[in-house]
Amino acid sequence: MEQITVYPAARIHTMDPGRPHAEAVAVADGRIVSVGSIRSMQPWLRRNPYEVDDRYVGKVIMPGFIDPHTHLRLSGTYMGLHYVGPIDSASPTGLRKGLPSRDAVVHQLRALVAEHGDPREPLTAWGYDPASQAGHLDRDMLDAISDTVPLWVCAYAPHIVYANTPMLGLIGVDDDSVGHGLGRYPDGRLNGWFVETEATARANRPVAASIFGPGTGRAAIDRMGAVARAAGVTTTADLVWGMADGFEPEWDDHAAAIAEGTFPLRIFMIPFEPKLRRNYGDDMLDFLASKRAEGDDRLNTHGVKYVNDGSYPSMTLVMNSPGYLDEDTAHTGEVPWEDMAERMRPFWQSGVQIHSHANGDRTVDMTLDTLAALQAEHPRFDHRFTIEHYCISTPAQAKRLAALGGLASVNCYFVHFRAQLHADHGFGPDRSEATARLGSLERAGVTFALHSDFNLVVTPLQPLLAVWCAVNRVGADGETVMAPGERISVDRALRAITVDAAHVLARDDRLGSIEAGKLADFTVLDDDPYEVDPMALRDIGIAGTVLGGEPTS
Repeated sequence: MEQITVYPAARIHTMDPGRPHAEAVAVADGRIVSVGSIRSMQPWLRRNPYEVDDRYVGKVIMPGFIDPHTHLRLSGTYMGLHYVGPIDSASPTGLRKGLPSRDAVVHQLRALVAEHGDPREPLTAWGYDPASQAGHLDRDMLDAISDTVPLWVCAYAPHIVYANTPMLGLIGVDDDSVGHGLGRYPDGRLNGWFVETEATARANRPVAASIFGPGTGRAAIDRMGAVARAAGVTTTADLVWGMADGFEPEWDDHAAAIAEGTFPLRIFMIPFEPKLRRNYGDDMLDFLASKRAEGDDRLNTHGVKYVNDGSYPSMTLVMNSPGYLDEDTAHTGEVPWEDMAERMRPFWQSGVQIHSHANGDRTVDMTLDTLAALQAEHPRFDHRFTIEHYCISTPAQAKRLAALGGLASVNCYFVHFRAQLHADHGFGPDRSEATARLGSLERAGVTFALHSDFNLVVTPLQPLLAVWCAVNRVGADGETVMAPGERISVDRALRAITVDAAHVLARDDRLGSIEAGKLADFTVLDDDPYEVDPMALRDIGIAGTVLGGEPTS
């Protein structure tokens, strides 16, 4: 064993229920050697050279925060486009101000068109939010801005692309075109909407070279790695691996960033199933096995990802009765569900963990039906089938998820940032108030994690803010408690960004708690989340992170 380093702290919360608190943690060779006090770990210290590093004396140490569902590379790439979103957003050149309304967005697009050089080249923008910016854009609105410059506008949650007539020409569609997710006016004309995976992929082809050009992915990874570290994150997973540039280029970008020290995180690459199947066909399982063998504890593959409906902020999720408030804003977010069990079967039978995106309660029903069908034909224990997002659901669905042995990875930021907005724009007050039913999941006995889906859903990457949302459930007005029976305790919320998040990624044998033998990843805090007022949880400062026993900054 090389030299042991001991980190004393004011308090260490281990997330080990048998030994929940400590005063010091000893690390060597990237792993935890002992947890307790300098006195208790003397049997190790007498036998090995050691040093005491006092840099965290007075601070609080927790297991490294885990966000099990992000899109760091894709998010960083979109952040390089013209921004038309509603909230202030980071960019490669500094903070960009949000635009409060659709009129402001139209004004900004006019200004960008006036400055645009080559009218044959598409003008690309990102960040539009139909719920908070007064409704969707459409083809006629964009044609009024320019009927010569191709306009391509991606929603903040990139489940919708809006296009004008010249852009439709570049995409290669007209009013006679067919395909899932092509929006239309009542008279049958294309309205410029491209909704969900098949349609947005179609809309992306003419702009892919400029958006995902050489070097953009690597720059995005470096930028987002710094954002994650500042939030206390030490591990994440990318749930659309392969969708943008392809599997090997995206893997290689992460490997290079880790090797060069610009990405101080562990990351697990979860392949986007349609792209995986299209690229590798019958060899897709062999490809995943080869990448697992190539990977290590810093970069590896994990599971497989399905997208089965649309987006909460874009109002394209799929719901049961009574549906949407306004049928004229009818979603087109239903992804074709035929043969879903058949599509999942190869992964299920080979033991690959399935992550299934489901935002609306109707999609949750379909997902549970699929899981039940898979269990009936090929029963599995500890399969960790995970419903991703789990935004609109019922207590009955939580009980059924528990009965089927499933997990949930939940975006609870929407409770604060968007639930009150969507009470009158999309989902109605009942479902909006009960967004992210964590209390129901806890009562049903479901293990769950909290995630950000950063940065594609108008929410930040801040695990302590997720904890604050889960514990308090305070709406955007700063006063209203949204579905108080769905609140959870501080301890359960902290588990959901540490050891339970590790469980969702099937890494709780080596991550998520401070126990001897586990990887020495820590998040260092200025205050104790168990001691502060629950309303102050989001204000706790991040003093640093430790990855494999080494401080990252």
